[in-house]
Amino acid sequence: MGATSDSAAGAGTGPPAGDGDRRLGRRALLVGGIAAAVGTALLAREELSRSWWRLPGVDKPREAGAVDFRGARWVAASAANYRRADRPADYPVDRVVVHVTQGGYASAVRAFKDPGHGAAAHYIVRRDGRITQLVRELDVAFHAGNREYNERSVGIEHEGFVEDPASFTDALYAASARLAAAICGRYGIPVDREHIIGHAQVPGTDHTDPGRLWDWERYIRLVGAERAKTPPAR
Repeated sequence: MGATSDSAAGAGTGPPAGDGDRRLGRRALLVGGIAAAVGTALLAREELSRSWWRLPGVDKPREAGAVDFRGARWVAASAANYRRADRPADYPVDRVVVHVTQGGYASAVRAFKDPGHGAAAHYIVRRDGRITQLVRELDVAFHAGNREYNERSVGIEHEGFVEDPASFTDALYAASARLAAAICGRYGIPVDREHIIGHAQVPGTDHTDPGRLWDWERYIRLVGAERAKTPPAR
């Protein structure tokens, strides 16, 4: 029908009645469409200006010395021992990896601050329950010995030795459970042994921590109890 009308208009001696109105309507529609597009673009730009930091590959706002877990102490690991990132925008986080330092707290901190060490975890939990953060959760810490697992996980070190049962104190378990529960809440990680794993479970690793003396049943129970009272978002 439109083609027929256009042909008739072109063959006549003058524009049919209403043709000028139709052309005006088309122009109005065109102008209106441009205005709408511009308006949409402006709204999109305004929204983007508020949410730019959520895009992959764009640095999120950072504050020097800021921690992701309330009450943690900040001690920066060497930049050689982690990779700057913008998780979970660029890498989804779906694992917590449990480690044991095989040494004291101070020696672990020294190692993670040493650029020649080549590794660092996001957190260390001391025997007395004190928590130190060394790498922001935004960033990829070199803790698991597996690139994919580094990118998708948060690593928690625990002061002590895998063969020393005295290492795993009540205070250490309780503090670590609060920390792990907060991490799980932040990223929607299920509280189970598939998603909260030991370093020994990382594919390709030669590590055995946290070892046979780590009480997984107790730990998962504690994390679950803390998770039940932890808000799901930051």
